[in-house]
Amino acid sequence: MAEKKNIKLIALDMDGTLLNNALEISEPTQAVIAKALAGDIHVVLSTGRSLGTCYPYAALLNLTSYLVTSNGGEIFTMDKTLLDQHLLDTEKIKNMWEMGEEMGVQQWMVSTTGIYRDSRPANFYDHDWLKYGCSSLDKRKLDAMIEELSYFEGLELTNSLPTNVEANPAGVSKAAALHFVCREIGITMDEIMAIGDSLNDIKMIQEAGIGVAMENAQKAIKNVADYVTDTNDQDGVAKAIERFAL
Repeated sequence: MAEKKNIKLIALDMDGTLLNNALEISEPTQAVIAKALAGDIHVVLSTGRSLGTCYPYAALLNLTSYLVTSNGGEIFTMDKTLLDQHLLDTEKIKNMWEMGEEMGVQQWMVSTTGIYRDSRPANFYDHDWLKYGCSSLDKRKLDAMIEELSYFEGLELTNSLPTNVEANPAGVSKAAALHFVCREIGITMDEIMAIGDSLNDIKMIQEAGIGVAMENAQKAIKNVADYVTDTNDQDGVAKAIERFAL
């Protein structure tokens, strides 16, 4: 059983974790996060989402610290100052897109200026790329994509759901981004509580002082976590924060 520690930063995954299945932050969770902020605890969204799709939630919560986006591909302050960025090689993302199209999977690509979902730009080289993702309910197609992507050099492969795979530049992870944030603030990873549900959360959960898996998390996440909280539809984040940080 994990013991309570002096937590100075709470790192929260969003989908399947902070957000319920209606993609909302429940009122009890908002209240507990407000209490953590009032106690001078940093609260950081650490998400596979891009800045544009996570910022409204950060603003709703009145967060004042940092935003870890695109699985650690970019780190921002709340005034949207870019502090760190890791880009994918354009030729690689073009090749991944063409392979995914051939395989017949759903695809998305995140650039520094927007998201392409099942569509491609006229010219890949007009953009700077942060992340590639694809999904399929056909396990054979997904497994085939994962196998092919594993042959690409310089990629960090993970997922945000059991039905997808995501690719960032090698070495990019939410954990690596949190190490950066720790240096900015002047704290250690042992003073962080990280909460998540998918493979893109596994490193931050392993390296944080307290790593928490959601009840709805993938099995591998539960296996490495210090503690398993309730589901994202039952205020699991709020319950974990109350147990370990307040």
